[in-house]
Amino acid sequence: MTTSPEQSARPAWRTDDYPELRPNPPWVTEEMVASQPALIAPILTNPRAAELAQILLDVDESGEPIVVTGCGTSEHGAIAVAELLDAALRHRGAQGGRVEARQAFEAALDPRAGGLCLAVTESGGTRATLLALDAARDTGATTAAITANPEGQAASSVDVAMLTPARDRAWCHTVAYTSAILAGAALAAEIAEIDLSPDDLAAWLQQALTPTKAERNIAQEFHDLSLLHIIGSGADRVTAREIALKIEEGARRPAVARDLETLLHGHFVACGPATGLIVVLTESREAARRQQRATHGMEAAARLGMPIAAILSPKAAHAVPEPLTPAGRIVLPPGDDPLPPLLPLLGGAAALQRLTLALVADAGVNPDLIRREEAPYREAAALVEDRTDW
Repeated sequence: MTTSPEQSARPAWRTDDYPELRPNPPWVTEEMVASQPALIAPILTNPRAAELAQILLDVDESGEPIVVTGCGTSEHGAIAVAELLDAALRHRGAQGGRVEARQAFEAALDPRAGGLCLAVTESGGTRATLLALDAARDTGATTAAITANPEGQAASSVDVAMLTPARDRAWCHTVAYTSAILAGAALAAEIAEIDLSPDDLAAWLQQALTPTKAERNIAQEFHDLSLLHIIGSGADRVTAREIALKIEEGARRPAVARDLETLLHGHFVACGPATGLIVVLTESREAARRQQRATHGMEAAARLGMPIAAILSPKAAHAVPEPLTPAGRIVLPPGDDPLPPLLPLLGGAAALQRLTLALVADAGVNPDLIRREEAPYREAAALVEDRTDW
């Protein structure tokens, strides 16, 4: 058996499980981001959505728990799914606030009894998520999964598996997050009995994903900062958390996500000209109050000399004075949201991915392997990811 020059030059650690290791951009992550509008039609028309939506309605009517769980990017996807399901149940006239998003390890250690446990897991094999499903099943819960891997353990072990059409080919996950949002939208549309237009959403997302100078300017303004704070309220909290993760994974920059009001209660003490602020303000529900409080926060940050940028809806862009975002602003395309907060979540995903890629370019790093091409980071990851003794 002969080996190709590429195989003979490949380091021993780089198995077929690793993403393609490219020496220069365009990175695989960029290709994944650009591919996302094509996900919309197959996910929104997935026939399993109606089946799983009926289970959700039955469980909601019974008063038993509805838990959505995941890890990492999939945890943020799970939170987004929970936001959409709660909105759909409220739209239908059911009691809101009963859908709970939980981190998978915590859900495994302390499962809710009965009801439904819906796991979001791109790979279908994340150990903490599988343990959460096992724990829920032991309490008598129905189990379900949103996953991109039909061969994964999650798909074969749950009562209902909703498969999404594409897996991320980079470990700085983007498709996984957007796929979870779209799967949540498909379920929410069934519950709320709302028709979503795949063509309209795909066109809107394509516009939201189109790169502009805005994110490049923000990256340049943030180049020398030691820490980035990202804040949001409502559904924007999900976007803030995913931004922080993508900045750390992709651009290798320290970042933290906080609820809007949380930042105003103590964390400002450690802030100053070396710490940046990114405000996410796209939520349409109770928008005026959120915008007012965010403006208060930006005024306080400006007093401390913090560079400030924002991701804004068109209405928020009109409401927030431009001098409060001296580092720049990314504004989502206009559009009528058929099922709030779908457009804030979907547009937030597009904006955060554009910003991540701009920060990656500014840093001159490869986001695809999330630094696993470097031995210390690869070995550190193996110390936690390859363990099965817990």
